[in-house]
Amino acid sequence: MVRLKKGGRSVAVSPRSKIKTVSTLPSGEKTKAVTVTRRPQRTGSATGTLASVIEAARSYQGTPYLFGGTTRLGLDCSGLLQLSFSEAGVSIPRSSNEQAVWGIPIKVTELQPGDLIFFGASPGSQTITHVGLVTVVDDEGVDFIHASTSLGVVENSLESDYYLSRFIRAVRPQL
Repeated sequence: MVRLKKGGRSVAVSPRSKIKTVSTLPSGEKTKAVTVTRRPQRTGSATGTLASVIEAARSYQGTPYLFGGTTRLGLDCSGLLQLSFSEAGVSIPRSSNEQAVWGIPIKVTELQPGDLIFFGASPGSQTITHVGLVTVVDDEGVDFIHASTSLGVVENSLESDYYLSRFIRAVRPQL
């Protein structure tokens, strides 16, 4: 059980399921096992343009990861967000580093659906290497969609130790 402080109080979060994944790279090399928390998809409270962005991102679930990818044949994390915002009529920068300065910085306790969250490659890193889009924030926790190198486009819980230990910052899009 993981706790995030929300509005000055702690919210208990019980993961629904955990999945451990190991992928095989094109070179035949196996990747490190990663455990992430998954819940059944929940409905968020986003409206307007951000609801359209989330809907567009969810339409890419199952698309495989491809470094530099920007199509349904393969996507990377920042490509998923650029494509999803584009489908909603909003132009955003291409790289996760550029996307990290595109919005207004917010605290993790202020997250809302449609916010962008940024991660490093290892616990405690301050170098942004990954981005996700918050889809749901409620009493059960925070979910986000992203293009995982091992799973492709998936929706996960932010509350897993894996993602919390790599979290760097969050921004709210200026629409």
